[in-house]
Amino acid sequence: MNTRRSNWLFHAYMVIFLAYLLLPLIVMGGAAFNDSKFPSVYPWVGWTDRWFLDLWNDGRMWVSFRNTIAVAIAVVAMAVPIGTAAAILINSLGGVARSALYGLMIAPVLTPGAVIGISTLLVWNKFSVPAGLHLSALGQTSYIAAFVMLLVLARLQSFDRALEEAALDLGASHAQVLRRILLPHLYPAIVAGAAIAFFQSVENFNTTLFTRGTYDTLTVYVFSRVRSGITPTINALALILVTLTIVGALWYEIARRRQQARLAALEAQARRDERAEEMTVSLAPGSVTAG
Repeated sequence: MNTRRSNWLFHAYMVIFLAYLLLPLIVMGGAAFNDSKFPSVYPWVGWTDRWFLDLWNDGRMWVSFRNTIAVAIAVVAMAVPIGTAAAILINSLGGVARSALYGLMIAPVLTPGAVIGISTLLVWNKFSVPAGLHLSALGQTSYIAAFVMLLVLARLQSFDRALEEAALDLGASHAQVLRRILLPHLYPAIVAGAAIAFFQSVENFNTTLFTRGTYDTLTVYVFSRVRSGITPTINALALILVTLTIVGALWYEIARRRQQARLAALEAQARRDERAEEMTVSLAPGSVTAG
């Protein structure tokens, strides 16, 4: 009886939890097709695609989108090497130096985005560097690099240092060890860090708002539209972004499962070949000893 009640409570909790997550997205997606000037599904006026057409014809949105992608690519190009190098360095240190460097890298993550944006603007103004997308990329990198560092640092915990020592003993240089042994082991964490850095940059608002200068990014564009009066074109934009995210996640999961299935098939084939080879050896003439 208690088990049945626990299962019922668990399923009820999951239904409520999923509804809490998905219902706003469903309402948002429905509003993108509602022929009403108000971004809502109630009252329902009728089906329309006018908001997607308005979004397509919105030149400012496309400029903001291009700026956002450009900043995100720049952040990835800077945050991934910085975060990876910091993780490797922290992993090689110990004691006070390790704690100090780790705290220095983590500190920007705990700092509000508005503070990072204002600080970035003030520091670079001292060097007569004007505000713009370049400062947005620098400001975002100052804390996004920490996310990359954490992922790479976690991956390093499973790295066998004996492989490095063996390679060095066999005459490999430190650069060769880094390129052929360490980095291949870190590639999954580096790729994941690059993806997180990209999406963290795309969704950033506070830091970008203070450092962008006269340029717009997608989050700033949406903020300006909301402030001046939101229309269902924002719902259409959000629906497109959510759909692309879901499609990308499904594609990644399908590719991952196919890769796992391919590796499992190769391992099974290798085991079958090994058993066949053992049977061949055992049946070969002279392989059976006399009793």
